[in-house]
Amino acid sequence: MKRENQSSVSKFILLGLPIQPEYQGMYYALFLAMYLTTMLGNLLIILLIRLDSRLHTPMYFFLSHLAFTDISFSSVTTPKMLMNMLTQSHSISYTGCVSQVYFFLLFGGIDCFLLTAMAYDRYVAICHPLYYNTIMSQSLCFLLVIMSWALSSTNALVHTLLFARLSLFRDNTLYHFFCDLSTLLKLSISDTTINDLFVLILESLVIAVPFMCVLVSYGHIGATSLRTLSINGICKALSTCGSHLSVVSLYYGAIIGLYFIPSSNNTNDKDVIVAVLYTVVTPMLNPFIYSLRNRDMKGALRNTLQNVCSGRNVF
Repeated sequence: MKRENQSSVSKFILLGLPIQPEYQGMYYALFLAMYLTTMLGNLLIILLIRLDSRLHTPMYFFLSHLAFTDISFSSVTTPKMLMNMLTQSHSISYTGCVSQVYFFLLFGGIDCFLLTAMAYDRYVAICHPLYYNTIMSQSLCFLLVIMSWALSSTNALVHTLLFARLSLFRDNTLYHFFCDLSTLLKLSISDTTINDLFVLILESLVIAVPFMCVLVSYGHIGATSLRTLSINGICKALSTCGSHLSVVSLYYGAIIGLYFIPSSNNTNDKDVIVAVLYTVVTPMLNPFIYSLRNRDMKGALRNTLQNVCSGRNVF
């Protein structure tokens, strides 16, 4: 045993990505470029939605919050990973590790709830178009965002406080590039029964329930489209929902791959690689999905660039 009590656990060692030392420089440049792309792409989405009055609708309101959450979610883990790759220093303080646990769970949960709110928005738009403006009022949109923050904050706080009560660890080495809660619990030799129980209950509520709500929403959308719309109408509905479906598939596909698909190779390596998908890759791809597949976003970008080139005040 390397630590006698919690006060002696002053830091953890993050072993990082399973990369050969000779390729560290190449992967550092790649992940740095991906992180900068995530920042710029999501900031551009927020800016366009703020500047173009035609994008002041519930769907883009949720999208702007999703873009902010993606920036925050990626920033919880990626800068520390890049710093460790650059300096070859793999340590993180106990306080920094606990903070990573909290903010990772916070922004990951908000992502789940926002994707659910966006699915509900698409359901109302397609299944109840005449009542859309009445149902998706500004107050409801604000309420859904506030509830997303409140529920996710509560979930993250409960897990963080339960982890902080653990006092004994058999090791301080994490086979990961950030402080993953499940990995930390495996290192503890304290009684983690309560932690495991809350992980099962709360993560089911934060991940499984929103995912089921998304599936139900799109089930209703599909049934309504097939029953009432023409072929052109169905194509339009698919086009309207395509970007959101793509993001949902990326996000939940990585989670399903991590928790539900067994791995025949090294489990630690699989967990790390899948974590890269939903912490680095997915937040980077979201702006491209919404801009390349969305006519309104492309129009807003074109108008903003025209205003900048002509010297008009865009603010």
